Amino acid sequence: MAAGLTGTVAGLASLFSCPALLAAGLSPTTANVTNTVSLAIGNITVVPSSRRELSGQSSAVLRLGLVVVLGSAAGAALLLATPPGVFQRVVPFLVGGASVAILVRRPARDTPGSGEPKPPESTTWLTALGMFAVALYSGYFAAASGVVMLALLLATTSESLLRSNALKNVLVGVADLVAAAGFVLFGTVSWLDALPLALGLLLGSWLGPPLARSLPTALLRVGIALAGLALAVKLAVEAY
Repeated sequence: MAAGLTGTVAGLASLFSCPALLAAGLSPTTANVTNTVSLAIGNITVVPSSRRELSGQSSAVLRLGLVVVLGSAAGAALLLATPPGVFQRVVPFLVGGASVAILVRRPARDTPGSGEPKPPESTTWLTALGMFAVALYSGYFAAASGVVMLALLLATTSESLLRSNALKNVLVGVADLVAAAGFVLFGTVSWLDALPLALGLLLGSWLGPPLARSLPTALLRVGIALAGLALAVKLAVEAY
């Protein structure tokens, strides 16, 4: 459940789920595959729980969703075809940089009315290109991809934190679903570990969006950034 809460609020579900799977005795690759499958199942409750923030963003979901499908499929194929650890030394810097970027505020976005529905903004080519790269990373190594995706949306669109977070949750769910489909067909999934984890993720993902609404935006930004930086340090210690 902790993974589901942190995933929908901060994009850090794997901060809890991956160590749990490794502690259960799974190899890093099997843990990564099993984690992605569990995340795909657990994200089912995100959309109904985020209806308010997703209002008016259907076109962005469709446009970016297609990019995410392509990127995640490529990332999953890369994981199954290459030795583990290809991205291991780069990931800490990526997560750390994204966490710092979340703290950078653009004018007139986190105002009290920012969570209300408003017309969708055109998706730029920069957002689409960045989203493909993040989705490829997510399909290969899901840990903290939500933080990177949220930072990208905040940097390249004018949406508020809550609306960007809701869009991020949907797109991460799409990326996990695509990668999970490939892993189920061609990878090794530990279903005895995946199913209990998925149940906790379902509950946490349902509770996450209401929790995000109740927190002050500035506090939410700082909390996400600090949690992301903590994960970046942890990943760097493991990589180096």
